[in-house]
Amino acid sequence: MKIMKAILALMVISLSAYSLVTGEYRMLPYTLLLVGFMLFVIGIVEIQEKRKVTGIFSFLSSGFVLFVSLNGLLG
Repeated sequence: MKIMKAILALMVISLSAYSLVTGEYRMLPYTLLLVGFMLFVIGIVEIQEKRKVTGIFSFLSSGFVLFVSLNGLLG
């Protein structure tokens, strides 16, 4: 899970840096989609480490971010 979290974080950072440098914001829904997946993975890790409150907040945040990113992609 740590490797997946690190890979997702690197992808988010690289897409964000690309958008910031080029001024092209069409990649924002994809960046948000990756952030949503990363929050989901963080939620799983937190639940496994017996930190239920943080895990639940991560799952809720993940759901909201995924909803916003899918709305941006489909809308």
